[in-house]
Amino acid sequence: MTTTDYRFFGRTGVKVSPLTLGCMTFGWRTELPESIRIIDRALEAGINIIDTANVYSRGRSEEFTGEALKKNGRRGEVFLCTKVHGGMHDTDPNMQGNSRRHIIEQCEASLRRLQTDYIDLYQIHRPQPEVAIDETLRALDDLVRAGKVRYIGSTTFAGWQVVESLWASKELGLNRFVSEQPPYNLLDRRIENELVPVAKTFGLALIPWSPIAGGLLSGKYHRDQPNPTDSRYTTRDQFLSRRYIDRTFDVIEHLTVMAQEKSVPLSQFALAWTVHQPTITSPIIGPRTLDQLEDNLRALEVNFTPDDFKRIDAIIAPGSYVSPFYEANFGASQHRW
Repeated sequence: MTTTDYRFFGRTGVKVSPLTLGCMTFGWRTELPESIRIIDRALEAGINIIDTANVYSRGRSEEFTGEALKKNGRRGEVFLCTKVHGGMHDTDPNMQGNSRRHIIEQCEASLRRLQTDYIDLYQIHRPQPEVAIDETLRALDDLVRAGKVRYIGSTTFAGWQVVESLWASKELGLNRFVSEQPPYNLLDRRIENELVPVAKTFGLALIPWSPIAGGLLSGKYHRDQPNPTDSRYTTRDQFLSRRYIDRTFDVIEHLTVMAQEKSVPLSQFALAWTVHQPTITSPIIGPRTLDQLEDNLRALEVNFTPDDFKRIDAIIAPGSYVSPFYEANFGASQHRW
């Protein structure tokens, strides 16, 4: 497989590469010159879908992405995705969430930061049960009809919330979500229980985030060994500690053996597995450096046999999890797969 083995984006006619370039680190851990190099290299390699969000570094990620696309002049070749929901002000309660006010306001701000006239995919970054879904969908529909947004999608919605949104769109004659962006990796396969069947039934694209489990499947973490000094797990805060457990390393160690048999790093093995899942459209990679991007690109060279998939299922069963990425960071009270 290569980056130019393009796939349909759900039921739309748009074709996207089997990897999505995620820009979360831009403006946070990656400065502008390296961000530009990463985007240029990704486009050169054939990646044509880029994902960011307004909340990433409070707009800096969008600014860096927009600057890179302006500099290389390739905006028209890119399926550009961004998101709205997260807080964009420390004290203003209306500068967050899924209200019409916030969505319309932040779409305009994202367009300015991205230096573009339209957003290809505008996503609701998290569900907000306190806000009626029709409020959110009507605002998004207005943006589509105004030509500022081409398609709309959701991020980290439960299966029932996606279905609720599709029902509301049908009842009210509104544009519907064409995609969902869930957490999915070899340590957390819960979306296979409900969300994957929903996506298959209704023709949704799936562009999962955290395909290497926030770095846990990078190959640099080992049981009872010191972590790299620049890693996120070095601090062991209360959320990340819930994932850094013996059960996690039981799975990692077995997967590492399989990766070694293929003479590839665990990071490439884990990413390749996600790419090869039949209902997955384009996993989101989040390289902090150009070297990490090159490592991600090589994952497309990894192949699997039917026996490989059976062995993996025996290590981490379909629909199961050992390291709940979403719950560990955002709480599980409203979202279960």
